[in-house]
Amino acid sequence: VLPGDVLAVIGRNGAGKSTLLKLLSRISEPTEGRAVIRGRVASLLEVGTGFHGELSGRENIFLNGAILGMHRAEVRAKFGDIVEFSGVERFLDTPVKRYSSGMYVRLAFSTAIHVDPEVLIVDEALAVGDAIFANRCVRKFEELKQRGVTTLFVSHDLGLVKRLSDRAALMWDGKV
Repeated sequence: VLPGDVLAVIGRNGAGKSTLLKLLSRISEPTEGRAVIRGRVASLLEVGTGFHGELSGRENIFLNGAILGMHRAEVRAKFGDIVEFSGVERFLDTPVKRYSSGMYVRLAFSTAIHVDPEVLIVDEALAVGDAIFANRCVRKFEELKQRGVTTLFVSHDLGLVKRLSDRAALMWDGKV
């Protein structure tokens, strides 16, 4: 995958798509072979990982931003955009354990998508939230593509694959 490419990874459940993304995100180590990734990587594999239920949305933005490799000043500078994108302004000072699952995922996704990576790795993140939020996410991915962010994403939505990606890789029984 070359810089600026958008590669969709498709295949049936259990084919190895998520495992591939975990290997590329350095969450898991390969048993053989290697992957070379250059640049700042942001992974959206399990949206909301790192959020703490007792903390408010506001506090979780800073916590999750730090987990994703952002400095406090970066989070502060992007805070308004993160909140606006998520659509949870009214509940920002409420502990996230009181959020609906949709609100929780929108805030987590919004935080992660504002990392400004050079390489973005996404596992079914566009399947979250309502239709309005999903459209907002697609527009954000198109914006990242315009900026030249290299993106690998898993999706079962072939219309979305056609719309967003330059190429697709079909996974079948752990092989491309």
